[in-house]
Amino acid sequence: MEKNEILFVGAGPGDPELITVKGMKALKEADLIIYAGSLVPEAVMCWARPETEKVNSASLHLDEIVVMMQNAFTLGKHVVRLHTGDPSLYGAILEQMVELDKHEIPYRVIPGVTAAFAAAASMGLEYTLPEITQTLILTRMAGRTPVPEQENLESLARHQASMAIYLSITLIDQVEDILVRCYGKDALCAVAYRVSQPEEKVYFSKVSDLVSLVKEKGITHQALIIVGKTLAALTEGVRFKSKLYDKDFIHGYRG
Repeated sequence: MEKNEILFVGAGPGDPELITVKGMKALKEADLIIYAGSLVPEAVMCWARPETEKVNSASLHLDEIVVMMQNAFTLGKHVVRLHTGDPSLYGAILEQMVELDKHEIPYRVIPGVTAAFAAAASMGLEYTLPEITQTLILTRMAGRTPVPEQENLESLARHQASMAIYLSITLIDQVEDILVRCYGKDALCAVAYRVSQPEEKVYFSKVSDLVSLVKEKGITHQALIIVGKTLAALTEGVRFKSKLYDKDFIHGYRG
């Protein structure tokens, strides 16, 4: 019996059309889809066949998920492990891969669009602007999942680079305190809720008004906090243009 490798697929930020073509094809061919139901909207499953078995992994622990994949693999089924956004970012895929390796089960990862990039697209935001910042930090606050001390939010925020803060909306009081100290109370920030989905909302405020904004809007989950000097360009325009399109800048494709 032919065996098929397990596919870890990035579902993207929620819009079914923001999955990759490879991811879409994987869902169309799948006999079993194990999806992170607390984060992956069921709308993404529109690419699957009606007879495909779909299992929400929200209530399952690691061993149960691995056994399910192992059994389906043994039967020669096409298995998709569907993760929100991109699997490499807060996807907890490595621990699953380690278990699959123990059973000599092959697997492959198909990347996806993470929420930070869907949010930037929605806002028309460029995270890296010439002479403003050339760095984007993707991070989270320490909560039930610890963060290495050298990567605590305040240490990273001191760089004043563009920053997208995941999985931290329930710790918004602490986030505001840190961002006020590091970016200044009048710095612009954004809260992006369920970007790319029908319920999408993007709110802007000063860093010092972040807590009141989140509480006023009743945002408790699936929201990204974005801060950085490039946000100001949305209203103030671009101060420094790139060399790439400068008519006086010579390079290999333009003399």
